[in-house]
Amino acid sequence: MKHPLLLLMLLSSTGSLRAVAQTTPSASRPTLSTLPTAKGNGRLTGTVVNAKTNQPVEYATVALLDKATDKPIDGGVCDEKGHFSLTKIAAGDYKISISFVGFQAKVIDNVRVADADATVNLGQISLTPSVQQLKEVKVTGERELVENKVDRIVYNAEKDITNTGGTAADVLRKVPLLTVDLDGNVQMRGSSNLRVLINNKPSTIVAASVADALRQIPADQIKSVEVITSPSAKYDAEGTGGVLNIILKKNSLPGINGSVGASAGTRSSNLNTNLNARREKFGLNANAGSYLFYNRGRGETARTTYLPNNQEASLEQTSTSRTNGASLYGQLGFDYDPTAKDAFSLSGRGNLFRFRNTSDQFSAYTSPLTPCDVYDRDVANRNQNRNLDLNFGYTRTMKPRQELSLLALYSISKGNSDYGLDQFRDQTRLDYREKSFNDNRNREATLQADYVQPVDSTGTLEIGTKMILRDVGSDYQILADSLKGTGYLLIPSRTNEFRYQQNVYAGYLTYAFTWQKVYTFKAGGRLENTYINGDFLTSDATVSQSYTNFVPSVMAARDFGKTKNQKLKLSYSRRIQRPNIYFLNPYVNTQDRRNVRSGNPELNPELTNSYELGYSTYFKTSSINASAYWRQTNNAIEQISQTVPSTTFFPDDPAGSTLLYSTFQNVARNANYGLNLYGSTKVLTKVTVNGSVNGYYQVVRSAALNTTNRGLMFNGNLSTSWQIGKGYSAQFNGFMSSRTVTLQGRSSGFRYYALAMKKELFEKKGSLTLNLENPFGQALVFRNSLATDQFRSFSNNYYYNRSVRLSFNYQFGKADNRPNRPKKSIQNDDQKQGASSQQ
Repeated sequence: MKHPLLLLMLLSSTGSLRAVAQTTPSASRPTLSTLPTAKGNGRLTGTVVNAKTNQPVEYATVALLDKATDKPIDGGVCDEKGHFSLTKIAAGDYKISISFVGFQAKVIDNVRVADADATVNLGQISLTPSVQQLKEVKVTGERELVENKVDRIVYNAEKDITNTGGTAADVLRKVPLLTVDLDGNVQMRGSSNLRVLINNKPSTIVAASVADALRQIPADQIKSVEVITSPSAKYDAEGTGGVLNIILKKNSLPGINGSVGASAGTRSSNLNTNLNARREKFGLNANAGSYLFYNRGRGETARTTYLPNNQEASLEQTSTSRTNGASLYGQLGFDYDPTAKDAFSLSGRGNLFRFRNTSDQFSAYTSPLTPCDVYDRDVANRNQNRNLDLNFGYTRTMKPRQELSLLALYSISKGNSDYGLDQFRDQTRLDYREKSFNDNRNREATLQADYVQPVDSTGTLEIGTKMILRDVGSDYQILADSLKGTGYLLIPSRTNEFRYQQNVYAGYLTYAFTWQKVYTFKAGGRLENTYINGDFLTSDATVSQSYTNFVPSVMAARDFGKTKNQKLKLSYSRRIQRPNIYFLNPYVNTQDRRNVRSGNPELNPELTNSYELGYSTYFKTSSINASAYWRQTNNAIEQISQTVPSTTFFPDDPAGSTLLYSTFQNVARNANYGLNLYGSTKVLTKVTVNGSVNGYYQVVRSAALNTTNRGLMFNGNLSTSWQIGKGYSAQFNGFMSSRTVTLQGRSSGFRYYALAMKKELFEKKGSLTLNLENPFGQALVFRNSLATDQFRSFSNNYYYNRSVRLSFNYQFGKADNRPNRPKKSIQNDDQKQGASSQQ
């Protein structure tokens, strides 16, 4: 109980501190500090409107300045009709400054209050939108490729032309702090325990496997990627590494407009379209498309198993594989703003994803205890996933910075992961066949309420509650044919049906304020209760857990320097990582009979403490951000591999033969100590360079297994863009990652780079982009090693990812510049994500 009491003491003590408004695009409107004014009864009024549409500009900021010194004297915010009124003003000469996001600031120089009781009406004041129209094409101020904000780093994917025609995995490889291998497995600062959101919302598309989900999302649909390393208490407590938010493109400008695009390449092709229609209070947005991908690879493995009496067994394996797949997706959304204070939204997004992988694997197992076992296996994997997300939101704005939102989400995913294999002796003699069927589903229902209240003229209090109800299941069975005339027979020991329910009930409270204009503080706490119930329908085994966690977060920042262009930030957060279905699913994958794997339904959640110290500055055309961090996870979930007798899974195997069995266990303490540096600069007027480097020392220790592994690792990326002129532009992006360590082994690093050239067409309505990925390298090689007192294993995997891709995009329609109200959305960021699905 001491933690909630400490939080309440912290929040109550802040009431005596002087606060200054915090400006965030999603939770509050811009405000000014309340500054003392000279005594008087004068009054200044006016109305702020959009210069193009003549509509009121809601919540524009109005500042009263001293005419001689330009120092702020007083200020306020317009209401929903654009009206403002400044009172208690002394007689004198002043300036008025008016600003709002999306508009050019305006200053009225000669404002005179003739006497102490005068009322001056400035009438209608027009603000010009910062977005201008030129032959029906938007021309906006250029946004940086990477933006460093107070609580996150934002990678603006739509500005990177090397992404055109790729997948979400291609996009994430270029995001600072992230590492993405060729299978699509994502790490943030060396941790794979992160929560992935889509449009600030959870989705069952990523519930089972982030890697599989990244194959389903075309890069052309991604607007930006947000990396949140120290989430506040407002976010769900899970995701020990942080939160990753993928923002998809949604054209919300009024009018009728849209785009169509297509690409064709040696590794992938896609087709996409987007349509937007908006008139006054109503809005509709729809998009649809398809994506195709194809690739091939090969691998080799050598393993030595230590047997009793100083004897050894060895395994040699080689394989070749081909993969091809397709994805169809569609989204339909409606917005309705009946009044200036109310906003409704309803949307649905669906995905259909299929892929097929065929492989030919040769295995040779030799042991002094058993006959030499040599065979070939032809394996065909078939995977299909169907996903649907339905979202509803309502937001009520009572007054500036006071807001209530009610949100609901229903998400469902159904998948099939099947394989069939034929085993041959002497390369031609068929002696065994096997089939596996694994049907899985994931349903989530979420209800959420959030309330934002200004505590005084500048402080902000946020409070909310949330309920997540999850129901997941896996129905799996394996059939085998030993070619003895019986045909395929069900294997009961490897067949079962697993049901799993997880309910999370949460509430949070955060308070943010500034002090003396240069100090910013944000503190909060989140209380979560988790109930878990799982059972096997064909056996008596059950899983039952219930626990409550208090999750605090604290952030403090200070601005300094002559122009306040430097910031120092210190933060602490605690996070929980609940295992998801990939880790829990007890289905045993035996398509490689010498390497067997499964999930573990008895896993417990992880608990991680994260500390970060950051420094950032900007000057002229450059910006720099540096941070030091320490992240420690106790009871960490690690993949554990051990040799077991083959008869454990295959009773007909000879006694004495072994296989490698891999599953997940809470057996380790994982600590990361790291430094991260990011910088951006314009070396020439039309040439921009961005780069980041992340280095960290990792220590993974398991007392239960008496095993420790450690190592120094790093990764970094570099991107340059060149606006050549006459509609031409070029871009380069490169990434490099060093080797990584796990509890039992190491994995080698890899390099990735891409070149792109873009030509604008049809008066900038269209574009043609040529992409080259790894053009000077035929294949990437991944070298992995595992070693314990039972065995040592080495493997090399080759991925042929060199590709050429040509893409075309065309924008149509016209839009005006009326700004749209921000919409709230659900963010479930609470489950440990699996790697590429292998079950």
